[in-house]
Amino acid sequence: MQVNQTLSTLSDMAFATSVVVYVLAMMLYFAEFASARARHSEQERVAEPAAAPAASPPVSGTATDGSVVGRLEPEPRKPWSERFGGMAVAVTVLAVLVHAFSLVTRGFAVGRVPWGNMYEFGSAICLAAVVSWLVVLYRQSRPQRSTAPASKLRGLGGFVLLPTTLLLFLSGTALYAQASPLQPALQSYWLWIHVSAAIVSTGVFMLAGVASIMFLVRLRYENNPLKAEGIGSRLPTSQALDRIAYRATVLIMPVWTFAITAGAIWAEAAWGRFWGWDPKETCSFIAWIVYAAYLHARATSGWRGTRAAWINVFGLAVMIFNLFFINIVISGLHSYAGL
Repeated sequence: MQVNQTLSTLSDMAFATSVVVYVLAMMLYFAEFASARARHSEQERVAEPAAAPAASPPVSGTATDGSVVGRLEPEPRKPWSERFGGMAVAVTVLAVLVHAFSLVTRGFAVGRVPWGNMYEFGSAICLAAVVSWLVVLYRQSRPQRSTAPASKLRGLGGFVLLPTTLLLFLSGTALYAQASPLQPALQSYWLWIHVSAAIVSTGVFMLAGVASIMFLVRLRYENNPLKAEGIGSRLPTSQALDRIAYRATVLIMPVWTFAITAGAIWAEAAWGRFWGWDPKETCSFIAWIVYAAYLHARATSGWRGTRAAWINVFGLAVMIFNLFFINIVISGLHSYAGL
């Protein structure tokens, strides 16, 4: 099939635009962080005079600040931290839409699913990570499910977008590949099933790993809150972050298991064996063991908390190693995909 160069160019432009919009959203998240700290310091300064002796109450019917009794005061304006946070979420949604448009047009340009090489694979993983973050933000921000203030929960957004934008930049530069038809070895319906499951799993594992890293940062602050305010003071509680990491891993672990199983079935059809300890297969299985160990540790007394979080962070490191080092440096049966 001939590549539609117009759609391919449009896809590349949308990809570049989405990276810029993601960076803008990340800056807004961090601006909310900074302004929230300034607001907290200002509130502390205002609260100090409260310890002074109270003045005699004004005579009924009078006003001491020059205001007229009975006048309706205008509603207080939202603090800058709230404005930055709201704008950050809106810009993130816009970036996701542009990003999804980039993948869709890429698929139409080549007449196949848009994850046939490392550039497309990395882009799709980033989209899955950000969408999963928005789903968590939406679900946890509802009043009946809220476990942390919206401003605190949004504080995680910048740290989700930081690795996302780095991976997108790497995908669009060092890993970029021109739009082209699939290689014969990949022309199978299993590409839809196996790779899509791996994409979603990796994206959600990325969110879970970031949540565990921020859990460790927050826990350090909670254990010594007087040492310094820092980043930890403006993150969601350690319980909320631990819950996000755990639930994300529990949800996606069956999908990752399915991805490995589907890959084995595809391997039998393509290479005549279900499992051959190819570097990609081996590293994927190691990642599965690490995440299974995390879930076990999370449910085991004495391992819950810091130890379990470190296992989850190690799982993220294994996934990153599997994504880049195994695909790019080590030669294996998966190298034919341009990975």
